[in-house]
This record gives sequence, C-alpha cells and structure tokens, in this order.
Amino acid sequence: MSMLMTNPVRKHPVISSITVLIVVLLIWGFWPQPVFVEAVEAKRAPLTITIEEEGRTRVVDRYIISAPVDGVACRQDLDVGDEVTQGQVLLGITPLESQVLDPRSRAQTKAQVAAAESALHAAEQQAEAAEASAKLAVIEHKRLKPLVAKGVISTDEYDKAATQVETSAAAQRSADFQVEVAKYELEAAKTVLEYTTEDRLAAKGEPAVRIPVTSPIDGKVLKVTRECEGPVRTGDLLLEVGDPKVLEIEVDVLSADAVQIKPGMKVLFERWGGEQPLEGVVRLIEPVGFMKISALGVEEQRVLVISDFTSPAEDWQRVGDGYRVEAKFILWHEDDVLQVPASSLFRYKDGWAVFVVKNNHAERRVVEVGQRNGLVAQILEGVNEGEGVVNHPSDSVEDGVRVTGRL
Repeated sequence: MSMLMTNPVRKHPVISSITVLIVVLLIWGFWPQPVFVEAVEAKRAPLTITIEEEGRTRVVDRYIISAPVDGVACRQDLDVGDEVTQGQVLLGITPLESQVLDPRSRAQTKAQVAAAESALHAAEQQAEAAEASAKLAVIEHKRLKPLVAKGVISTDEYDKAATQVETSAAAQRSADFQVEVAKYELEAAKTVLEYTTEDRLAAKGEPAVRIPVTSPIDGKVLKVTRECEGPVRTGDLLLEVGDPKVLEIEVDVLSADAVQIKPGMKVLFERWGGEQPLEGVVRLIEPVGFMKISALGVEEQRVLVISDFTSPAEDWQRVGDGYRVEAKFILWHEDDVLQVPASSLFRYKDGWAVFVVKNNHAERRVVEVGQRNGLVAQILEGVNEGEGVVNHPSDSVEDGVRVTGRL
C-alpha cells in the first residue's frame, strides 16, 4: 500500500523542477518592476530671469547735412569713416542765378532766420536745464554713498541714483549736440537769405560764389549720399555725420515683454565680438509700437527699447554704428535660490507638483513655484534642499511607484 502512495514529486523530479521554474518565472514576470527615472537634486544656486533679444548699436547724435540752396555741388572727396571737425568745410555748392524776388519770398526767408534763432535760444535753455539736472544727480549720488555704506538706505536705491547720473549725463550730451545743430541751422538760414537778396541780383554778371557746407559737430562721416558733382535742390541729402564714440543700443522686443522692462534696468550685451559681455542700463522704452513679421511669418507687435553702455569706453571702442549685439534684460536676480529643473514640474489640480524620490519610491509633492526662466524654477515650498526630484516624469511614474535610477 505504501508503494502505491509514493510521492509523485519524487517519482518525476525533472517535471516538478520545470513546473516550479515556470511558476517562479511567471511570478517574476508579473511582479511590478521599478520604473527607471532620472533624479535631479534640488539645490541652492543663483537664479536670473531675463528677456533676450537681438539689437544693434547706433550713434546717439547724428546729423543729416542737406543742401541749403539750389545749385551745383562739387565732387565729394570725403569717405565713410573720415574724421571731421566742427566748422570744417565738407563741400561747396555753386548757387543758381537768383530769381526776381518779391516781398513774400523775402518775408519767408526772414521768417526762417527768425525761427532758427528761436530754435537756438530754446536749445540753449534745454542745455542749461540738462546741465543743472546732471549736476543735481551727481550731488545726490555723492550724498547717498555714505548712507548705503552705513546701511541706512538700500543698495537698490543707491543703484538707481548711479543710473540717474549716467542718464542725466547722456541727456546733457544730447542737449549740447542740439545747441550745435541749432547754430548750424541758423547759419544755413542766414546763407539762404544772403543769396536771395537784391544784392545777389546786383552781382549777376560776376562769377558765382561757391557756398561752403560745413560740419556742425566733431565726429566722423557715417554716410555719403552724393559723391559726384551734380545739381542739387534745397533740402537734398548730401551726407551724414556723427560721433561714433557716443553709442546707444536699440532692441526691439515684444510689446508683452516691454511692459516688464523699466528705465534703469540692467542689461548685458553678448556676442558682440568680444570675450566678455558688456554692461548697460535701460534709458528709454519708446511709447509707440510697430508691427514686424517674424521669421515664421507671424505678425508681432514690437517696441524699441533704448539702452546705454555702462562698461568702460575702452571695452567697447571697437564697436561702431549698426553693429549687432544680443541683449539680456535682467528682470530679476537672487544669489541664493532653491531651484529644480522646470522639466520636473507638472500640473496637479490647480497648481504645480513634482515627484520626490524617497526610499526608492516616487512621492508626489505639491509645490509652490516662484520665479522661472524656462530651464529652472524657484521652489518656495514643498521640496527641501538635497532631495531628489524626478526629471521629465513619464506616464508610468505615479505616487508610490517604486523607482530606480541615478541621482
């Protein structure tokens, strides 16, 4: 009887082993496997929020020289880049024979001279006001310097005072330039009056006098419109002059970004040709926008933002008019910010959440997010420094799922 009741396991050990192996393989195959993830440590580091756009440099004060009278201009010997001084004769114009003057024409010419004189007086008053404003900004900056050292005022207030010094100095330079331009325009108006009087008619048989066209400022030739000798009419463009040592940067940004930029904001200029980025400050956000077609054919409403260099002049003296730069407007910056990759965040209910790796399991945490720059995000609450968060969480990562990977 005992022989009939022999254990089948002992009777067929090979079959039993195979059965046990199959059962083990089935259990192992259906057993939940850990999800492989990439974990990134939450850490403290500097964080900067910027707006980046392309811009170009331009001469702050440029002047377009035009023909003061109808006549024949001589051949232009100046080339772009040639230096000119204030009062230097750039070219000459042989005026045409004057027509018979009537009282109306003579009155109009005198009115132009009077208007030019008034414009000169106004420019001189603006220059005096700009000079006073610049002196006041310097005094205020000196007054705040010992206060910021003692901690009485904030560094931000002191920086604003320093920015005001730069801005007022630029305004004074422009006002002085306008005075010189007004003087030049007054001389041009007097020249027109001189060569449209009866005295000019009386000299009809004499050789024509060549009217000199002079430079209103010290600077360089930026553009030559006419090189050859030929007839010109009053107001025809001849050339442009300006001072390339005084540059500003114009950057067109989206109107939605322009509302976040304020005068006095710090700007960094990169990829201008030098090794180190140049520093600048926003001077003006133009109040009028314009439409521009993007590279993808999308209509965009954009605004010009004008900035000045604050880096030493010797650092950017190789930069000229119309050079390309990449501007980074510093909207916000802190040196010690708890941050995680922006790609680790995902929407959860009405806010943001991340998966924190804890004891080889994914733990969903609701977090409060502060500033973001597209790559990293500031964490105000929900994650501690040193904890690992899942970067680019897939659909297979859920709360409580076992995970594996490297931190």
